[in-house]
Amino acid sequence: MAAVDAPPPTADSFPLPAVLTQPSSTRPELITQGAEGRLYKTTYLLPSIPCALKYRPAKPWRHPTLDARLTKHRILSEARILAKCRRDGIRVPAVYALDEGQGWLMLEWIRGQPVRAAINARLGTRTEGIERDEALKGLLRRIGAAVGRLHKIGIVHGDLTTSNMMLDPSGSSSGDAAAAAAEDGESLQGEVVIIDLGLASGAVQEEERAVDLYVLERAFGSTHPRAECVFHELLDAYKETHKQAPGVLKKLEDVRMRGRKRSMLG
Repeated sequence: MAAVDAPPPTADSFPLPAVLTQPSSTRPELITQGAEGRLYKTTYLLPSIPCALKYRPAKPWRHPTLDARLTKHRILSEARILAKCRRDGIRVPAVYALDEGQGWLMLEWIRGQPVRAAINARLGTRTEGIERDEALKGLLRRIGAAVGRLHKIGIVHGDLTTSNMMLDPSGSSSGDAAAAAAEDGESLQGEVVIIDLGLASGAVQEEERAVDLYVLERAFGSTHPRAECVFHELLDAYKETHKQAPGVLKKLEDVRMRGRKRSMLG
């Protein structure tokens, strides 16, 4: 007998945080769920202002006091890092509201699509000519510049992947047509917005920044193996963003070597 796939979870599949049960709240949409929390799409103040709500529910397997302390720390830490990024001109979601006691963080909703989806749509089934794709190389350069600006202000992301970056078409200077094309996956235009900074931390050492780049490099090679031939564009753009960048890229070579040794040893 063929197995029947379970339907995907919805907002009704889990108890909602209290903030989403208020009469003024727009009915939430569950976007994704992970080991630590869930992401909902709802609205902020007005039905016309969409927002994202990150919710960390209580973990029954943890001691309640420890769980409350960890949740409070992680919510406040992410909010502080986002606020610092915004002050220093880094394009990340704005913080609208939070309640560390209830375990939620309300953020600006970023239009567009994840960079991962945009790259995959651009690649399609191609196996040739990717190294000559100027639009793709341009996107890689914008990613490198965005990561470099983040590192310049002393922040490492901790989980850099193309799934944790958005392409915001409203940041494109090409008008509404380009924005519509970007949302349809037909274009790589738009501003790179770094999201999901729940594992981010302050860091000024070359080693920490190099590890951040190495995580991105490995994730990129795994998710977009046919586009590895243009990844150097990202590193070239990163090199121009801050004066410590050349040293970080040199340290990246050391991190790669350690990674290869671990792979060989299993």
